[in-house]
Amino acid sequence: QVQLVESGGGLVQAGGSLRLSCAASGTIVSLNTMGWYRQAPGKQRELVATIRSGGSTSYADSVKGRFTISRDNAKNTVSLQMNSLKPEDTAVYYCNVVANWHNYWGQGTQVTVSS
Repeated sequence: QVQLVESGGGLVQAGGSLRLSCAASGTIVSLNTMGWYRQAPGKQRELVATIRSGGSTSYADSVKGRFTISRDNAKNTVSLQMNSLKPEDTAVYYCNVVANWHNYWGQGTQVTVSS
């Protein structure tokens, strides 16, 4: 079993920055794609950014140029640097990891951007 622990959410004013982190622990034989999703009230969960084991990244159009995803394979962590935050970025952010050929989700961390 793999556990994911997220940190770094909070309240920030528009234009500000936050950094989310997610650490995977447990018996990890294979760690593949890691990513972040978000879900705003009344909306479906959506992809924010992913990063493959080799380092290639992909982003939702709405966050390109503002968010940066990174990973540390030695520490089994994935981070999301969020700059120039907008009120529409307000959501619960979830870490997602494909580990040991299974899909795992974090518990979610709230990000609130005030206007």
